[in-house]
Amino acid sequence: MAEHELYFASEKQLRIYKTRKIITQVLLYGFLTIVALFILMPFWYMLITSFKSQDAYQAEEDAKTLVLYLNSNNFSLENFKEVLGVTSSSGKSANFGTFYLNTIIVAIASTAFTVVTSVLAAFAFARVNFKGKDLIFTILLATMMIPGEMMMITNYQTTMMLNWANTFAALILVHGVSVFYIFYLRQTFQQIPNELFLAAKVDGYGHFRYLWTCMIPIAMPTIVTITILSLMGAWNAYIWPTLVASGTNPVLESIGIKNHSMLLVSNGLMAQFTSEFKDNVPARITGSLFATVPLFVFFLIFRKYIMRGVSRSGIKG
Repeated sequence: MAEHELYFASEKQLRIYKTRKIITQVLLYGFLTIVALFILMPFWYMLITSFKSQDAYQAEEDAKTLVLYLNSNNFSLENFKEVLGVTSSSGKSANFGTFYLNTIIVAIASTAFTVVTSVLAAFAFARVNFKGKDLIFTILLATMMIPGEMMMITNYQTTMMLNWANTFAALILVHGVSVFYIFYLRQTFQQIPNELFLAAKVDGYGHFRYLWTCMIPIAMPTIVTITILSLMGAWNAYIWPTLVASGTNPVLESIGIKNHSMLLVSNGLMAQFTSEFKDNVPARITGSLFATVPLFVFFLIFRKYIMRGVSRSGIKG
C-alpha cells in the first residue's frame, strides 16, 4: 500500500513539474516575442514606408493613422527612383554610388589597419616581456575612461595641420587604433597556455612566426569579431566624417578626378535630408533603408562569429 501511494505521489509531482515547466516556457517565449516585436517594428515601418508614395504617406499623416501594410493604393517605387537619382524632383542626383564607394574604401582600409595594430599590440602585452609593460597597459586602459568627443579637437587640429582635410587618410588613420580591441584580444591571447609559447621558442620560433602560426589561428573567432565590429563602426561613423570630410577630395582633383565628394553614407544621407529630401519623408526613410540594409545583412551572415568570439573571451583556460 505504501509503495502504491508513493507511486501516485511521484506521478503527481511529475505532472506538477511538467505543468510548471510548460507555463514557464510559455511566459518566457511570450516575453521574448513581445521584445522582438518592439525591436523589429521600426525596421518593418521603415521597409513599408519606403514603398509608399509621398501622397499616400501625407494622406496617412493628415488622417493620423498608422498603416503597416501595403496595398494597391499606397504602393509605389518612386522613392527608390528618387534616392537612386533615376528621377529627382529637385533636379539633382542623389549620388548614392559615391557615398557607398567612399564608405566601402574607408571601412575596409580602417578595419585592416585596426586589426593589424590590435593583433600586434595585444600579442606584445600578452606574451612579450619588456620594462614598463603593465604601466603602459594601465595607461592605455585609462584612456578608455575619456569620452571620444574630447579627443576630436586635437585630432581635428592634427588633421588640419597635415592638410588631410577631405582625404581618405583623415578617415582611415585616425580610427586605426582601438584600446578596447587591444584589451579584448589580449584577454583571448592570455587564455592560450604559456607552455605553448615556451615550446615554440625551444623549437626556434620567433615572435612573429609564433604569432602567425599559433596564436592567430587559435584566436581567429575573436579576430573575426573585431573585424566585424570595426566594419560596423566605420560604416555608422558620422561625427568625425562630418568634421573632416564634407567637401571634395583635393588629392583626386590633382590627378584629374574632379568633384569627387568625400561624404560617406551616414553624413551623405544627412546632407540630403536637409536639401533634396527635406520635404519628402518617405524618400528620407528610403535613404535610411539603403544605409541600414547592407549592414543588417552583413550582421546576419556573420553573427555566429560574434557570438563565438564573445563566448570564447568569457571562458577562462
